[in-house]
Amino acid sequence: MTINKPPVRIAAGGNHTIVLFSSGDAFAAGENRDGRCGYDAASAPPEAGFLRIAVLVSPLLVVDKFKLCTATWEATTFVSHENKVYCCGIGLKGQLGLGDGVSYSTSPQRIRDFPPAGTEIIDIASCMAHTVAVLSNGDVYGWGDGRKGQLGEPAAIVWSPRKFEGIPFPAIKAACGREFTYLAGSPAHGHHTVLGLSKWGVRSSMPDSVQGWKDIGASWGSIFVLKRDNHLLSWGRDDHGQLGPASVPDLQEIAVGSEHAIGLTPEGRLVAWGWGEHGNCGPGIDADGDVKGHWNEIPLPEGEPGVVTPISGIGAGCASSWVFGDYTPKAVDGDIGG
Repeated sequence: MTINKPPVRIAAGGNHTIVLFSSGDAFAAGENRDGRCGYDAASAPPEAGFLRIAVLVSPLLVVDKFKLCTATWEATTFVSHENKVYCCGIGLKGQLGLGDGVSYSTSPQRIRDFPPAGTEIIDIASCMAHTVAVLSNGDVYGWGDGRKGQLGEPAAIVWSPRKFEGIPFPAIKAACGREFTYLAGSPAHGHHTVLGLSKWGVRSSMPDSVQGWKDIGASWGSIFVLKRDNHLLSWGRDDHGQLGPASVPDLQEIAVGSEHAIGLTPEGRLVAWGWGEHGNCGPGIDADGDVKGHWNEIPLPEGEPGVVTPISGIGAGCASSWVFGDYTPKAVDGDIGG
């Protein structure tokens, strides 16, 4: 697969991966027996690699350009440039957002009457079993497993998009942990909040403000905030070294996986830390499979002889790290999927 446009997002589920490019083209690979990759399970064998996503809405309408995508463990959500939301795969706890009891869809189906009229979806995020959408008016909606309060109150399984109540600021961006949701408002003000399970100090350890943030992310149990000055903040679970080491260099970009993170320095070096048992943090793991208390530099592949391919983007999933060089994605030794 070669696309002459830069990648803008990787969405990694339990055993499948979606790559979205700035052109709006989306490609998927991995487990697809339930249709979670967005194309007909019978149309291609699992070893086919990445295939382009095209949603057949009607015999006269095909949607094949998207602005956002995200993935739970067994499902995928796509947001088209027309601001329509499509979901596919398995959602036994409401992950599809398609209505009460709808838990299986082998092809992308539209979530009706969402987002509300006059709004657009500006960000979307997922973790294992819940999805959160941030709207242009600052409102936040979510669906899926909300039994720990990660989708607001009442804490319950949510089968279709439900508005979060009581968020004291207009949200701009969201990140989802396994049983929590992290929301950030305007970087100028630095407002942020955590909903859901407060295990590992994801709420009690959060700073008062994240003023000046430029990106956020979440692993299953940790939160990461990259500041505009390239300084990384992180708090939460750290038993595998998931949090940024004290010595981590300035970073211009981060990508957060299930229990590890990778970063790109302004000089173009790729660094990683956390749970690296499957090679997703590069060489040099300890006896427990971790890169803990320090960071690794991941060797980059060469393009022309003796010339390292420049990195145009990075991504991370479950035990996988992705490097985009010359606009072509490659997995770094890890398992495909997230």
